[in-house]
Amino acid sequence: MTKTLVFTDMDGTLLDHHTYSFEAAKPALTALEKRDIPIIPTTSKTFAELQPLRESIGLDGPFIIENGAAIFIPHGFFKQKPSGTVWIDGYWCKAFISNKNYWIKLLEKIGSEFEGKYKQFSKMSNEEIQECTGLDERSASLAAKRQFGEPVLWLGTDDEKQRFLKVVKDRGAFPLEGGRFIHISGNCDKGQALKWLANEYQKQHTTKVNTIALGDGKNDVAMLEAAHVPIRILSPVNPPPTVKKEEVYTSTLTGPEGWNEMLTQLLSL
Repeated sequence: MTKTLVFTDMDGTLLDHHTYSFEAAKPALTALEKRDIPIIPTTSKTFAELQPLRESIGLDGPFIIENGAAIFIPHGFFKQKPSGTVWIDGYWCKAFISNKNYWIKLLEKIGSEFEGKYKQFSKMSNEEIQECTGLDERSASLAAKRQFGEPVLWLGTDDEKQRFLKVVKDRGAFPLEGGRFIHISGNCDKGQALKWLANEYQKQHTTKVNTIALGDGKNDVAMLEAAHVPIRILSPVNPPPTVKKEEVYTSTLTGPEGWNEMLTQLLSL
């Protein structure tokens, strides 16, 4: 028997890029729940941001935060403690990188070289976060509670951005460009986290695992390439990311409409 696990990006994929609504995905969400197929949010969002979201969508399984920085697994999802995890806030947590302060210090060291070229997330006011993300006041305050990486909002030219990326890479960071921000953190990505969780599931349930991944941006590429079935969700603002796999599916609809469309087709829901 093979167990299917669905790993999904949130913003622009399961959630509408502009409104953050998941309404259009409800038919597939309900069908997956009936078939006992876990839906695993795999996102750039924080632990704090995901809690109310998971509740409103009705998800109670594992989730991956901050672009693969850590996986949180609720107690009871596995029979045994997953390898390499620690107990945090009612979850088994598997962290892949250093905490946020490490990356803030790294940015401080190069700050003068790129003065005025970017805004650091941790130095932005709640109003500024709202302005550049479109989030409401409460959601913006939850987004500010990052535990691992430090996003920066780029303000300089593209040439300056390439130089900035080189400088942070030379200092040991693995920058990742998302829809709005460049995330400065360690050697982690959504793909590594997907593989780790799929392997742990296989090990604990002694069953073959089939992984489906859905995403719309550059920071989803590693996850899409790591999955057995990669699905690109059409974005209203960016072209589909390049995915190096023989077979890649692409939705014809955007955001949650595309999410619903592709899972309904592929799993015959």
